[in-house]
Amino acid sequence: MRLVTWQPDDLVHRLDDVIEVYGSAMGYHADLLQTRRGYVAAHAGRPGFRAVATLGDRGGLLGFGYGYTSTPGQWWHDQIRASLRRDNAKGWMSDCFELVELHVRPSEQGQGIGQRQLDALLSGLSHRTVLLSTPEADENVSRAWRLYRRFGFVDVLRNFYFPGDDRAFGILGLIMPPPGHLPA
Repeated sequence: MRLVTWQPDDLVHRLDDVIEVYGSAMGYHADLLQTRRGYVAAHAGRPGFRAVATLGDRGGLLGFGYGYTSTPGQWWHDQIRASLRRDNAKGWMSDCFELVELHVRPSEQGQGIGQRQLDALLSGLSHRTVLLSTPEADENVSRAWRLYRRFGFVDVLRNFYFPGDDRAFGILGLIMPPPGHLPA
Protein backbone atom coordinates (compact mmCIF):
# COMPACT_ATOMS: atom_id res chain seq x y z
CA MET A 1 0.00 0.00 0.00
CA ARG A 2 1.10 3.56 -0.57
CA LEU A 3 0.07 6.98 0.67
CA VAL A 4 -0.33 9.63 -2.03
CA THR A 5 -1.14 13.32 -2.01
CA TRP A 6 -4.20 14.16 -4.05
CA GLN A 7 -4.95 17.33 -5.94
CA PRO A 8 -8.59 18.45 -6.20
CA ASP A 9 -9.00 16.76 -9.59
CA ASP A 10 -7.73 13.45 -8.17
CA LEU A 11 -10.47 13.45 -5.53
CA VAL A 12 -13.16 14.28 -8.08
CA HIS A 13 -11.84 11.65 -10.51
CA ARG A 14 -12.08 8.95 -7.80
CA LEU A 15 -15.39 10.23 -6.38
CA ASP A 16 -17.18 6.86 -6.75
CA ASP A 17 -14.43 5.15 -4.73
CA VAL A 18 -14.36 7.97 -2.17
CA ILE A 19 -18.12 7.77 -1.61
CA GLU A 20 -17.99 3.97 -1.34
CA VAL A 21 -15.23 4.07 1.34
CA TYR A 22 -17.00 6.92 3.13
CA GLY A 23 -20.31 5.03 3.17
CA SER A 24 -18.82 1.78 4.41
CA ALA A 25 -16.76 3.52 7.11
CA MET A 26 -19.68 5.64 8.38
CA GLY A 27 -22.46 3.08 7.83
CA TYR A 28 -24.58 5.53 5.83
CA HIS A 29 -27.49 4.52 3.59
CA ALA A 30 -27.26 4.80 -0.20
CA ASP A 31 -29.76 7.74 -0.30
CA LEU A 32 -27.53 9.90 1.87
CA LEU A 33 -24.42 8.93 -0.09
CA GLN A 34 -25.88 10.31 -3.31
CA THR A 35 -26.38 13.73 -1.72
CA ARG A 36 -22.84 13.63 -0.29
CA ARG A 37 -21.35 13.27 -3.79
CA GLY A 38 -22.09 16.89 -4.62
CA TYR A 39 -20.74 18.17 -1.31
CA VAL A 40 -17.50 16.24 -1.61
CA ALA A 41 -16.92 17.41 -5.18
CA ALA A 42 -17.59 21.03 -4.17
CA HIS A 43 -15.18 20.76 -1.23
CA ALA A 44 -12.31 20.11 -3.63
CA GLY A 45 -12.55 23.73 -4.78
CA ARG A 46 -12.30 25.29 -1.31
CA PRO A 47 -9.32 27.44 -0.30
CA GLY A 48 -6.51 25.56 1.41
CA PHE A 49 -7.76 22.18 0.14
CA ARG A 50 -5.47 19.25 1.02
CA ALA A 51 -6.14 15.57 0.41
CA VAL A 52 -4.38 12.24 0.80
CA ALA A 53 -5.29 8.72 -0.18
CA THR A 54 -4.01 5.27 0.64
CA LEU A 55 -3.96 2.97 -2.35
CA GLY A 56 -3.64 -0.80 -2.35
CA ASP A 57 -1.18 -2.75 -4.48
CA ARG A 58 -3.63 -2.75 -7.39
CA GLY A 59 -4.64 0.89 -6.99
CA GLY A 60 -7.83 0.29 -5.02
CA LEU A 61 -8.76 2.98 -2.51
CA LEU A 62 -8.13 1.79 1.06
CA GLY A 63 -8.65 5.16 2.72
CA PHE A 64 -8.66 8.90 2.21
CA GLY A 65 -8.75 12.17 4.07
CA TYR A 66 -9.17 15.80 3.20
CA GLY A 67 -9.79 19.22 4.59
CA TYR A 68 -9.51 22.92 3.85
CA THR A 69 -9.44 26.35 5.41
CA SER A 70 -12.57 26.88 7.49
CA THR A 71 -14.16 30.26 6.77
CA PRO A 72 -17.41 32.09 7.51
CA GLY A 73 -20.15 31.26 5.02
CA GLN A 74 -19.29 27.55 4.95
CA TRP A 75 -22.11 25.44 6.40
CA TRP A 76 -20.02 23.44 8.91
CA HIS A 77 -18.04 26.49 10.02
CA ASP A 78 -21.20 28.50 10.64
CA GLN A 79 -22.90 25.65 12.55
CA ILE A 80 -19.98 25.26 14.93
CA ARG A 81 -19.22 28.95 15.32
CA ALA A 82 -22.83 29.68 16.31
CA SER A 83 -22.59 27.05 19.06
CA LEU A 84 -19.41 28.37 20.69
CA ARG A 85 -18.96 31.25 23.08
CA ARG A 86 -17.54 34.26 21.25
CA ASP A 87 -14.05 33.92 22.81
CA ASN A 88 -13.90 30.19 22.04
CA ALA A 89 -15.12 30.76 18.50
CA LYS A 90 -12.43 33.36 17.91
CA GLY A 91 -9.71 31.19 19.41
CA TRP A 92 -10.63 28.00 17.58
CA MET A 93 -11.94 29.32 14.27
CA SER A 94 -9.91 32.41 13.33
CA ASP A 95 -7.13 30.47 11.59
CA CYS A 96 -8.58 26.98 11.30
CA PHE A 97 -8.09 23.96 9.09
CA GLU A 98 -11.29 21.91 8.95
CA LEU A 99 -10.52 18.21 8.78
CA VAL A 100 -13.61 17.27 6.80
CA GLU A 101 -13.16 13.56 6.19
CA LEU A 102 -10.71 10.88 7.33
CA HIS A 103 -11.84 7.34 6.54
CA VAL A 104 -10.38 3.88 6.14
CA ARG A 105 -12.21 0.97 4.56
CA PRO A 106 -13.44 -1.16 7.51
CA SER A 107 -11.59 -4.27 6.27
CA GLU A 108 -8.33 -2.28 6.34
CA GLN A 109 -8.71 -0.60 9.74
CA GLY A 110 -6.22 -1.27 12.51
CA GLN A 111 -3.17 -1.17 10.23
CA GLY A 112 -2.06 2.42 10.87
CA ILE A 113 -3.59 3.81 7.66
CA GLY A 114 -5.65 6.47 9.43
CA GLN A 115 -2.65 7.59 11.47
CA ARG A 116 -0.47 7.96 8.37
CA GLN A 117 -3.24 9.86 6.56
CA LEU A 118 -3.80 12.20 9.51
CA ASP A 119 -0.07 12.81 9.93
CA ALA A 120 0.26 13.64 6.22
CA LEU A 121 -2.70 16.05 6.31
CA LEU A 122 -1.36 17.88 9.35
CA SER A 123 2.31 17.96 8.35
CA GLY A 124 3.38 21.41 7.22
CA LEU A 125 -0.05 22.86 7.94
CA SER A 126 0.14 26.62 8.39
CA HIS A 127 -3.14 27.00 10.30
CA ARG A 128 -3.10 27.65 14.05
CA THR A 129 -5.88 25.17 14.82
CA VAL A 130 -7.57 22.09 13.38
CA LEU A 131 -11.22 21.19 14.01
CA LEU A 132 -13.19 18.07 13.13
CA SER A 133 -16.48 16.42 13.94
CA THR A 134 -16.88 12.74 14.65
CA PRO A 135 -19.85 10.70 15.87
CA GLU A 136 -19.96 10.35 19.65
CA ALA A 137 -18.68 6.96 20.74
CA ASP A 138 -17.09 5.16 23.61
CA GLU A 139 -13.60 6.64 23.44
CA ASN A 140 -12.05 3.39 24.67
CA VAL A 141 -13.62 1.40 21.84
CA SER A 142 -13.63 3.79 18.88
CA ARG A 143 -10.46 3.66 16.80
CA ALA A 144 -11.16 7.16 15.47
CA TRP A 145 -11.44 8.66 18.95
CA ARG A 146 -8.26 6.93 20.11
CA LEU A 147 -6.41 8.20 17.04
CA TYR A 148 -7.54 11.79 17.56
CA ARG A 149 -6.63 11.67 21.26
CA ARG A 150 -3.13 10.33 20.42
CA PHE A 151 -2.63 13.34 18.16
CA GLY A 152 -3.65 15.68 20.99
CA PHE A 153 -7.19 16.61 19.91
CA VAL A 154 -9.30 17.93 22.80
CA ASP A 155 -13.03 18.43 23.31
CA VAL A 156 -14.40 21.67 21.91
CA LEU A 157 -18.09 20.65 21.93
CA ARG A 158 -19.67 17.37 22.94
CA ASN A 159 -23.08 15.95 22.08
CA PHE A 160 -23.51 18.39 19.21
CA TYR A 161 -26.35 17.76 16.77
CA PHE A 162 -26.16 18.88 13.15
CA PRO A 163 -29.48 19.72 11.46
CA GLY A 164 -30.83 16.65 9.68
CA ASP A 165 -28.74 14.11 11.61
CA ASP A 166 -30.11 12.39 14.70
CA ARG A 167 -26.67 11.30 15.94
CA ALA A 168 -24.61 13.23 18.47
CA PHE A 169 -21.18 14.40 17.37
CA GLY A 170 -18.08 15.43 19.22
CA ILE A 171 -16.29 18.51 17.91
CA LEU A 172 -12.59 18.05 18.56
CA GLY A 173 -9.80 20.58 18.19
CA LEU A 174 -6.04 20.65 17.99
CA ILE A 175 -3.81 23.65 18.53
CA MET A 176 -1.04 23.04 16.07
CA PRO A 177 2.34 22.28 17.57
CA PRO A 178 5.56 23.60 16.08
CA PRO A 179 6.68 21.72 12.94
CA GLY A 180 8.14 18.28 13.64
CA HIS A 181 6.20 17.78 16.88
CA LEU A 182 3.34 15.57 15.71
CA PRO A 183 3.17 12.12 17.32
CA ALA A 184 4.86 9.21 15.57
